[in-house]
Amino acid sequence: MWHMQQASDKVGVLLCQVGTPDAPTKKALLPYLKNFLSDPRIIDINPLIWKPILHGIVLRTRPARSAQLYKEIWTPEGSPLLTYSKLQVQGLQERLGPGYMVELGMAYGGPSIPQAIKRMEAAGITRIVVLPLFPQFSVATTASVFDEAYSAASGRSFSGKSIVKKFVPSLRFVGPYYDNPSYIAALAGRTKREVAKLAARPDMFVITFHGIPKRYADEGDPYPAHCQRTAELLAQAMGWKESEWKIAYQSRFGREEWLGPYTAKVLEELPALGVKRPCVIAPAFVTDCLETLHELGIEGRHLFAHAGGDPTLYSLIPCLNDDPQWLDFLAGLAQENA
Repeated sequence: MWHMQQASDKVGVLLCQVGTPDAPTKKALLPYLKNFLSDPRIIDINPLIWKPILHGIVLRTRPARSAQLYKEIWTPEGSPLLTYSKLQVQGLQERLGPGYMVELGMAYGGPSIPQAIKRMEAAGITRIVVLPLFPQFSVATTASVFDEAYSAASGRSFSGKSIVKKFVPSLRFVGPYYDNPSYIAALAGRTKREVAKLAARPDMFVITFHGIPKRYADEGDPYPAHCQRTAELLAQAMGWKESEWKIAYQSRFGREEWLGPYTAKVLEELPALGVKRPCVIAPAFVTDCLETLHELGIEGRHLFAHAGGDPTLYSLIPCLNDDPQWLDFLAGLAQENA
């Protein structure tokens, strides 16, 4: 039985992330991937077609393969995504002060969005700002966490189970901030500081975003337009010429056409174009994770080297993580929406 605690004047701030497995093992990856790949926002193929593929092929091979990749980036503190996300929560809580309660909620894996909302409700929170850690809107990320937050707060599950809650807190969903000047300033500030540490200035900046199936964009997902605008504004803030940067999309899954050009292909082509010192930036990710640390940091470097580039001259800008300028922006965003 759910009991409403004494109402609090505090405002809840729910930082939403996609998620991470609990451990870099096949056992931990199996439920995580099953949960993730069963979400129709992620894979919107007819379940009658997709479920046999998911259970018959994907979940038999992918967990072991993914576990191996996670092992290569796992730290003594655990998952990098969870470690940095906790620092983001801590930094945001410090900036917002006692009038706010900041919680982290993952769409897949823990700590989950329902657990975070439950903790807020137990503290008497009746107003929650739902803040996705995705600057660019996509149906596969932003919409996914909005679904989960609404479902958890309202007690109305999307699978049609009975409604058990008799109180629903007010929710404020924060929209995309891909072109917000303060977000762009934080991104440019981080990039400038990291580039300044390099022995020589890069001769090509590859601005890479997580991909989505091209069909999603054709059906109305504004994601590619948001990514293009973020890339243009970052290049402008950095003072890059048109010939000095490229946009690309990574993390393709399955056989259908995704947004292009594909990051892997772009990195492989760089040496033949005379690029010696590529620098990779991933603005869609605000927290370092498998897609940045492994796919870009390890695999990307290998692709560049395999095509004839010098791997020691390949660089990757870390995500915003707990960057103070970024946390200042997040705090302002939370306050505006509170």
